[in-house]
Amino acid sequence: MRVVLTAAATADLDLATRWYDNQVEGLAARFLDEYEALLTRLGDNPLQFPAIRGTTHRAGFRHFPYGLFFRLRDHQVGVNPGKGTKRDIGFEAMLGSGNTEKLEASRG
Repeated sequence: MRVVLTAAATADLDLATRWYDNQVEGLAARFLDEYEALLTRLGDNPLQFPAIRGTTHRAGFRHFPYGLFFRLRDHQVGVNPGKGTKRDIGFEAMLGSGNTEKLEASRG
């Protein structure tokens, strides 16, 4: 099945990738590898992921506290922005302005 990322999902992917890149060297690459593997699994069998409300499903990552929300439409999987769980600590505010001082302060 064809997997289509919405513009919001693409923007969220970029933001999450930058956040992971600022955490530990190589973490963003591992995140992207898992993201791509999850998209492949979505395309192969989207119904393996549970519906959480109506026709909206959630596909969780195996090694990151992150998930993708999607709906099946017209023989394609429409992926909406992913959401962190434990990771959801406001990285939008930390990276939105290009300011990494808050990120460094949150580490120490």
